[in-house]
Amino acid sequence: MDVNNMKSQMRKGMLEYCVLLLLHREAAYASDIICKLKEARLIVVEGTLYPLLTRLKNDGLLVYEWVESTQGPPRKYYRLTRQGEAFLGELECSWQELVDTVNRISRPLLPASERKAVAI
Repeated sequence: MDVNNMKSQMRKGMLEYCVLLLLHREAAYASDIICKLKEARLIVVEGTLYPLLTRLKNDGLLVYEWVESTQGPPRKYYRLTRQGEAFLGELECSWQELVDTVNRISRPLLPASERKAVAI
């Protein structure tokens, strides 16, 4: 099994949640979202983000508005709808349950060096 593939799948699963979290804080345009995700060390390219934003908009979780820019053409700013806020709340509960579950399972695991020391 390829660990990089597993890590990639985990990131993809979190991407929608992370985008909704960012838009919960403030409306943003796609380039800004990508920048914030990169700052958080979740690397995303436009070819991944734009289809996700379109899907979230089509699902009624996001809306956008065109905002004039002082540098170049108008920008499309995305924000959460009420339905998007409610959906994010459900995701937050699911995320906390998942974190709790993983923490419960991983707590008894000891580093390999310590396991050998306690084995009888």
